[in-house]
Amino acid sequence: MTHLTLNLIQGSVVFSFSPESAKNLKQEIQQLMQSLKTIAINTNSGSNRPAPQKAMEYRYTGEVFLEVFCNPNIYPSPFAAKVLLTLRDDKIRITTEAELTQLIEDLDQYLAQV
Repeated sequence: MTHLTLNLIQGSVVFSFSPESAKNLKQEIQQLMQSLKTIAINTNSGSNRPAPQKAMEYRYTGEVFLEVFCNPNIYPSPFAAKVLLTLRDDKIRITTEAELTQLIEDLDQYLAQV
């Protein structure tokens, strides 16, 4: 198992993460991006109120527990979106925000290395 580095708004976190799990997370993020784009298109087209989109909630359990959550309904575009990250094991728990675009970049870099 290799290590994934996630760059946060302030600092970074490194943890063991499998390539298969990274691919699953990437698929979840692609669905989230579609939701964000749908909202942006509906907002920009002048339609009344866009239909609410489903929130992304990804969970991974391995050496650590990782949860990535994003409600696409509160962001005007994919570039403004942030995700809530929770990373924990039996000794420590970190909950913080990360920019969605940075998470995508970190995942792509990880997948290119494995």
